[in-house]
Amino acid sequence: AEIEAARSYRARSKAANTVRAYDSDWRQFEEWCWTRDLEPMPAMPEAVATYLASLAQAGRADSTIGRHLAAIAWHHRQAGQVAPQHRDPRDVIADTLAGIRREQRARPTRKKSAILAADLARMIAAAEGQSPRAIRDRAVMVLGLAAALRRSELVALQLADLELVREGLKLTIRHSKTDQEGAGQVIAVPSGKVLKPAARLNEWLSVRGGEAGPLFYRTDAQGMMTKEPMSDRSVARLIQRYAEKVGLDPAAFGAHSLRSGFLTEAAKAGASLPKMQEVSRQKKVEVLLGYVRDAALFENHAGERFL
Repeated sequence: AEIEAARSYRARSKAANTVRAYDSDWRQFEEWCWTRDLEPMPAMPEAVATYLASLAQAGRADSTIGRHLAAIAWHHRQAGQVAPQHRDPRDVIADTLAGIRREQRARPTRKKSAILAADLARMIAAAEGQSPRAIRDRAVMVLGLAAALRRSELVALQLADLELVREGLKLTIRHSKTDQEGAGQVIAVPSGKVLKPAARLNEWLSVRGGEAGPLFYRTDAQGMMTKEPMSDRSVARLIQRYAEKVGLDPAAFGAHSLRSGFLTEAAKAGASLPKMQEVSRQKKVEVLLGYVRDAALFENHAGERFL
C-alpha cells in the first residue's frame, strides 16, 4: 500500500494539463517506434534523436520538441526505467536538440497576430444562429479574449470554475503555465458593453445546462453537443474558421491570438502593468512591456513632424 501511495503521489507531481500533454506525446512516440520496428520502452538514444529530428522536419517548434523529449523521459521514469538522455554517453540526443534549436532560432519566425476587439466583434457576428455550436463558439471566443486565456486554460475550465456576479463573472484558473502547483488564481471579467462576455456565457449556460463537467463541450460532426471537453487544437481551428469568414487570413491567427488581443487592447487603452498582470497572470513584466511598446510604436514618433 505504501509503495502504491508513493507511485500515486509521484504521478501527481505534474499538473493535469502537463500529464495530458505528456500522454499524448508519448502515444505519438510509441506509434512512431512501432511503424519502424523500434522499441519505445526502453528507447535507444539514437531512436529518440531520430524522432526529435522527424518532429523538426514536420515543422514542430523547438519548445514542442523539448516537451516531447520531457514526455519520453517522464514515461520512462514512471515505468522505473532510466530516461534515454541519461543513457546517452555520446550525447546524440542533446546534440540533436541543440542543432534543432540553433537552426530554428536562426530562421525568421512569424508570431500569430492579435485579434483586436473590433475584429472579434465581427467574428462573433459571423457565428450566427442559435445552434448549440454557434452559441458555444461565441462564448469561447469572447471569454478567451476577455480573460486573456491560454488555450490549455480555456479547454480545462469546468462549470464550477465560473461564478456569475453582478459586475460580470469571476473565473478560477486551477492550473496554468505560471501555476504548475495548482494553487489557483481568480480573475474578474466585467460584463462589458461591446463584446458582453457575461451575456455570451449566460446564453451558452442556458444551452449547456447545469451538469458538472467541462465548461465547454465538444460538438460532433452534426453540431450536437457531447459531454467531452473541447481540445486545444479545436480552439485554434475555431478561431481560424471565423477569421476566414470575416475576410482575415486564417494562417495569421491561432488560439493565442485571443490572449494577445486582450493584452494589445489593454495596452492601447493605457491600462497599468499591474492591472494587465492581474488578468494575464504573467510573472515576467517584460512580456507585458512588449505589448505596451508595440501599442505605442507610432505614438509621438520622432519623425512625425517632418516625414
